[in-house]
Amino acid sequence: MRIDAYEDPGPPERRGGWWYLAWLVRRQWPRCLAGAVFASVWMVLLAATPYLMARAVDHGLEPGDLGALAGWTGAMVAVGGINAWLGVLRHRTMTKVRMDANFRTVKVVVGHATRLGAALRSQVGTGEVVTIGVGDVQTISASLTAVGPGVGAVVAYAVVGGLMVSVSVRLALVVLLGVPLLALVIGPLMGRLQGRETEYRERQSVLTARIGDLAGGLRVLNGLGGKGLVADAFRGDSGRLRDQGYRVGAVTSWIQALGVGLPVLFLALVTWLGARLAAQGRISVGELVSVYGYVVALGWPVAFLIEMGHQLSRGVVAARRVVAFLRLEPPRDEGTREAPAEPAVLHDPASGVRVLPGRLTALATSHPSDATEILDRLGRYTPSNATWGDVPLAEIPLAQVRARILVAAPEADLFAGPLNEVIGAQETGPRGAGSVDVRLRRVGATSHNEPAPAEQQSGADELAHPKAIHTAAAEDIVRALPDGLETPIEAQARNLSGGQRQRIRLARALLTDPEILLAAEPTSALDAHTEATVADRLKRAREGRTTVLAATSPLLLDRADVVHHLVDGKVAATGTHRELLDTEPGYRALVARDGEAAAEEAAAEGEPA
Repeated sequence: MRIDAYEDPGPPERRGGWWYLAWLVRRQWPRCLAGAVFASVWMVLLAATPYLMARAVDHGLEPGDLGALAGWTGAMVAVGGINAWLGVLRHRTMTKVRMDANFRTVKVVVGHATRLGAALRSQVGTGEVVTIGVGDVQTISASLTAVGPGVGAVVAYAVVGGLMVSVSVRLALVVLLGVPLLALVIGPLMGRLQGRETEYRERQSVLTARIGDLAGGLRVLNGLGGKGLVADAFRGDSGRLRDQGYRVGAVTSWIQALGVGLPVLFLALVTWLGARLAAQGRISVGELVSVYGYVVALGWPVAFLIEMGHQLSRGVVAARRVVAFLRLEPPRDEGTREAPAEPAVLHDPASGVRVLPGRLTALATSHPSDATEILDRLGRYTPSNATWGDVPLAEIPLAQVRARILVAAPEADLFAGPLNEVIGAQETGPRGAGSVDVRLRRVGATSHNEPAPAEQQSGADELAHPKAIHTAAAEDIVRALPDGLETPIEAQARNLSGGQRQRIRLARALLTDPEILLAAEPTSALDAHTEATVADRLKRAREGRTTVLAATSPLLLDRADVVHHLVDGKVAATGTHRELLDTEPGYRALVARDGEAAAEEAAAEGEPA
């Protein structure tokens, strides 16, 4: 059976960690059954070797019967060859079991993260998702070794016990009662390991999130003088994680030490009892040899049983974290009313902002977060009383809102991959000709990482807005990269400058050609010349389409049809840019301060756009 990394993983089990592990087994039960059979036969044949050796000694070597000796020796060689082949099949099958569990869990987690969309960040931290994707998935897949070697170990243990009954009932009882006694000793440590492992994973996710925050805001922290404070907090968190790791390691070391030491003592006891029985003449020399062989053969099942318990203890902790993530639900979409059939006014009563259809509207405020909150309300990313036409946004099905309204967040995620996949464009002409033919390849997510509705996905590969990259003034980015649109881009486009990342985000938003585009600070990282170019092109490209920009740049505000000046999150004045300059001192001060700050920053840093 092959593994299809792209098949539907099926509805996951969410009742608990053990239930989730059992679901992974059920989804590939033929492969798991094959692994258990291969492992069982493999371990039983390991125990069969001492039995054949005992027959060779008693029936061939001791009476001097060379024919019998050759026959039993040939049987041993044949069993060894078959067992080597079974060992290959067992290992290959269990590798497929682990890979299937790995891929299936990854698909389940990623699929659920996509369904959560914009609600993801409000319900779970980035570090938690990363920890699940990097650590817990591997731990879960490794725990499924219990399906093959674990089952085989139980079968082989029972078979060896049965074989030893023919040698000595006393020895058989010692063997059959030995592992339960080992479980009683190691069992409490397994429970303790689960608690330690759970706390360690929680601390690990917190530290991972802090690392992500540091990587994304180190430059800002350095400029504000807060780098040392955050570094101290990071050292404290990492120290606590290290201490918790020591506690996990202490429990694990005891389990591993007992897992090695106790079986040795147990098997030594069996060997000593067998030697005494042979010395008393109660068992033959061949039977004594078989006892030694059984003792050696028991080493594998006992080791696998202990390892199985250890892996399952860690696996169920990881599975519980996955299940907790899968239980998160996005806000329920109870919309039943149809969206306006024609372009209509968007209104946010909380701020007083009215967005007229077909106009370029700007929101100017000294607090960018106020404008961002308004855009989120108008895009229905946060609960509000906003209306679209005469219909409350909350009463419109979310799919209809997403199909027609796009919120372009300033720090929207940029995924790793070729530039054409990052922005959805595809280069079709010869590079260097000075023109880029852009075709729409919808990336399946808006700038808020919300799943694209079916209406958008059905438009894949249709001709996109021919001026998307041109409008974002991103042609020079494509020309400067060594392979144009095929150039690999790192996660979050870390190999591009801040201004280049901003233009890539804008181009990606424009490629979707939304009916209503709500963009927050789309040009804040650009130099004045590039910003003016983007402002002119955006004005022309979105002519007749509804566009809302949250910005304080005079270059953008001068192109807007309507400007809302916001004070404390509410509309203080409305008009054109020039009208507000003449009549609103507060607006004039805001715009002048922004223009001077941008000029000083550009002169001081000289950062390329």
